Amino acid sequence: MGMLMLGAIGVVFGDIGTSPLYTMREVFGGHHGLALNHDNVLGLLSVVFWALVIVVTLKYVTLIMRADNRGEGGILALTALVSGGLAREGRLRWWLVGLGIFGAAMFFGDAMITPAVSVLGAIEGIEVMTPALKAFVVPLALVILVALFAIQKRGTGSVGTLFGPICAAWFVVLALLGAIQLVANPEVLWALSPTWAVSFVAANPMVAFLSLGAVVLAVTGTEALYADMGHFGASPIRRAWLLFVMPALVLNYFGQGALLLADPKAIQNPFYLLAPQWALLPLVILATAAAVIASQAVISGAFSIARAAVQMGYCPRIAIRHTSEKTMGQIYVPFINWTLLVAVALLVVGFRSSSALAGAYGIAVTMSMLIDSLLIYFVMRRLWRWSRWIALGIAAPLALIDAAFLASNSLKIPDGGWFPLLIGGVVFTLLTTWKRGRKVLFDRLSEDALPLEQFIQSIELAPPVRVEGTAVFLTSTPDRVPHALLHNLKHNKVLHERVVFLTVVTREIPYVATDDRIEIRSLGGDFHRMLAYYGFKEEPDVPELLEQAGRSGFPFEMMETSFFVSRETLVSTERPGMSRWRERLFSSMSKNAVKASDFFRVPANRVVELGTQVEL
Repeated sequence: MGMLMLGAIGVVFGDIGTSPLYTMREVFGGHHGLALNHDNVLGLLSVVFWALVIVVTLKYVTLIMRADNRGEGGILALTALVSGGLAREGRLRWWLVGLGIFGAAMFFGDAMITPAVSVLGAIEGIEVMTPALKAFVVPLALVILVALFAIQKRGTGSVGTLFGPICAAWFVVLALLGAIQLVANPEVLWALSPTWAVSFVAANPMVAFLSLGAVVLAVTGTEALYADMGHFGASPIRRAWLLFVMPALVLNYFGQGALLLADPKAIQNPFYLLAPQWALLPLVILATAAAVIASQAVISGAFSIARAAVQMGYCPRIAIRHTSEKTMGQIYVPFINWTLLVAVALLVVGFRSSSALAGAYGIAVTMSMLIDSLLIYFVMRRLWRWSRWIALGIAAPLALIDAAFLASNSLKIPDGGWFPLLIGGVVFTLLTTWKRGRKVLFDRLSEDALPLEQFIQSIELAPPVRVEGTAVFLTSTPDRVPHALLHNLKHNKVLHERVVFLTVVTREIPYVATDDRIEIRSLGGDFHRMLAYYGFKEEPDVPELLEQAGRSGFPFEMMETSFFVSRETLVSTERPGMSRWRERLFSSMSKNAVKASDFFRVPANRVVELGTQVEL
């Protein structure tokens, strides 16, 4: 087994790999008034198997993983891909990008539920060992989760080396537990035929529809297959799924089905009852380790999405710390980490069991899956240039399946499904308010700003005193005079002998090649415009940028360079642009954003901040 494939097993499949802890219990749990008999067990097993084949294998592993954005995957990478492909179609592009951002917002609801349901599902094994230990399930889960979030600031590099072997062991155990039951009752293997799924749906259409809300638990984690593609590449993930992970999952699900046919009372916890009594404690420990790994995957994913949202202009600048000097992708976002911990702890205390949490699980996942199906249609049409009928023939059935999953899960809204919707709605409001607010602020600043060429001409006609050194003005408007320069000239009545206008541009690709990073243009009068290009998975570093400029023949002496930054004080008004409540929200977010100088890693002792008041 290759190291990349082993790594993929450890990181990518943690979420979907812990689904057997609770999926079959929810599928066959009797919530839909379905008798636990031979035909129903085989019918629902067939539905679960074909959900894995169609949703995971065909849709994600075969199709969507082809839609990589310079090797990167995930809903934001797909959104950026679609956005670039529809650059000339404003309204359609606006709607599709909005859908993608909503899908990313829903991920945060998923990132809160996954740790809670996975760890609770694992710890509940102690109830099977001794029912008297039931009272310890919630406290134990809280201890494990607090420890998990507490170690995030140390980075996952040291623990990550264990992820692959532990998850590999987990899937081997899944396969063995299932295979032992299949030897005793191989008849359930008939459920591999789609005729059982079709017969079950035809005989029980309403029950089949209701059961989809539980069946979807078997395919949660599919977004991770796509999102983590940049870490391992598509090929190792595909091989790991087809040769190792999917066979193990199918064996375990069918083993649980065989157990339920032999002993319907095993419905209380069919996963743990697959194991003999002596193996329960080691199995609980292994399951807990797998649940922690699954949780780690979504926590890391939340960090990555937060960083991409900042770079794409949908989120204020927030503190982002690197936990590894070697691996660029290993980051820690304190605000996201502690917010997730509070939410996860409240979920555990509020719902108290994985079965209760299963009601909240699925809404976020199915909504993201449906958005992926809609976006991939436009990728097939506009980027891959497939014919309309081929693209429609592929995307429409996938979207219908996702819509059926979503409709069934919508019935869970009163039982907890409202939670991820609430979180997704709040995050979407914050992201879109920030994006819109930055656009309004940009327009307001542009109204008062002087065109740069006109300003330089006026300076040449009536030059002020020029002092030694270089002034770098960080500005988002490369063709306008920064307010900080005007304030400096007004109050200090001097200009530096060399003036550089630095604008950081985030492109709709994950990474920008080093050779394409900097574009420098002389504007005359020792004024220069510098554009620095970054991908949405990269973080700007101004000192490193200036070193690179020096190697390109445009040197900077850091001790003779001053960095000027504008700091806007925002005032809410009745002017058109945004509603008053969104203006206040944007102003509050702006106050709590990390300073531009800190975010761009400018040395604090070289920064001059000049304030300006802006009416929104």
